[in-house]
Amino acid sequence: MEKAQSQDAAMASSDGSALKISWLRICDRLKSEVGDVEYRMWIQRITLGPLDDDEITLYLPERFLRDWVRAQYGQRLQSLWREENPVVQHVELRIDKKAQRAAAMDDLPQASSGSAAHSSSVSAMASEDAAALEREEATIAVPTSTNEVRNDLAVPLDRRFTFDNFVVGKPNEFAYACAGRVADHPASPGFNPLFLYGGVGLGKTHLMHAIGLKLIERGNISVAYMSAEKFMYRFIASMQSKSQMEFKEQLRSVDVLMIDDLQFLIGKNSTQEEFFHTFNALVDAGRQIIVSADKSPSDLSGLEDRLRTRLGCGMVADIHATTFELRISILEAKAKASGTPVPPKVLEYLAHKITTNVRELEGALNRLIAHADLVGRPVTLESTQDVLKDMLKAHERRVTIDEIQRKVAEHFNIRLTDMSSARRARAVARPRQIAMYLAKQLTSRSLPEIGRKFGNRDHTTVMHAVNRISELMEQDPGLAESVELLRHMLES
Repeated sequence: MEKAQSQDAAMASSDGSALKISWLRICDRLKSEVGDVEYRMWIQRITLGPLDDDEITLYLPERFLRDWVRAQYGQRLQSLWREENPVVQHVELRIDKKAQRAAAMDDLPQASSGSAAHSSSVSAMASEDAAALEREEATIAVPTSTNEVRNDLAVPLDRRFTFDNFVVGKPNEFAYACAGRVADHPASPGFNPLFLYGGVGLGKTHLMHAIGLKLIERGNISVAYMSAEKFMYRFIASMQSKSQMEFKEQLRSVDVLMIDDLQFLIGKNSTQEEFFHTFNALVDAGRQIIVSADKSPSDLSGLEDRLRTRLGCGMVADIHATTFELRISILEAKAKASGTPVPPKVLEYLAHKITTNVRELEGALNRLIAHADLVGRPVTLESTQDVLKDMLKAHERRVTIDEIQRKVAEHFNIRLTDMSSARRARAVARPRQIAMYLAKQLTSRSLPEIGRKFGNRDHTTVMHAVNRISELMEQDPGLAESVELLRHMLES
């Protein structure tokens, strides 16, 4: 009797009306969780499908929407279904082929002159959406009062990235000064747009967040910060949901628009066009635009000429690779803020070993400090080498024999061909021996391999050169200084 009642309950809960009621409740809960904008963009596009055993099918009209919902809401949908309807244990997200065909028919050109261009634009965007992946950085939301951060469009600003904790040095002082000027006087002549460029991990994103934070502190100003990737994805979504006008109006209503990593738009022609029109609308309205990229506007081949021209018409500020002194300053500031004692020789060691990326430099220090706190031991040079051995190995510079020969030839003012020639004059033979010595010290090549790079010399000749230079360095401080200088130049 109980089994029959259980089966009856299961059938009741799996009929069409019960499933629809469950789905409406789930939609209401999701709407309260994600907000109106996200709900309309993603959840509202889902349609209810059939229940097969314990698996419910949900349909979405496009593949990229299906993939996005699966990645962002898949687990939540499954847990909500289990709570609302005990029969449903699994959720399957599929593409609704009928809706896809209907959408394609809607987008067919009509009998008007502009429809063919519209169809071409939609087709171009469909090819772009396949490569679109949302990249959200872990950030801390900024509380707002009269100021406003457009979180419905953008990524929240990170309160850790301020002007106060940005370490200034010669490689970034100009970019820092430009950022400060824009934060104090947005949209001032000559500084709109502000274009920041430089390599990965040198501080572009830090400065952009610092500008945004300082601006919203003033109140009555709206700021939108997002990556170029997110800009593209929002644009694609607006086209798919036929809400382009809403997207345009939201984006063009902000006082300050910041777009990070603009190089991502290279090859995305339709998105470039939308950004170009947004750019013009904001600048014409006296709003501030701040953009970052890994190269200067003139070097961003793949961007439309008109966009590169507009980006270069304001203030272009580059951030150079860090110097040893700047890296030391950054490490000292971070170590002081942590409250954990870090010996100066450890900071110098890190500044010498990790030279290209400030984020990795800070990450290495954070790792050391965390290790010291967790195991209860002080930070030492030995513990640094042990804890960071994987990271340091990845940063070892791979010096080539060709580089060594060229640098030694320049230093001693001889021809590069002398490195492999048969000349035995001391003015040539000694630099050649030094190059062999450095090749043995700085590369993993064997003695026969080194010999072949020096005019097919025998490995015993290389061994003699290495031993001879080692002896002379002990006897001649001047020679030792020259060799160490060359080693430093090659390793830096």
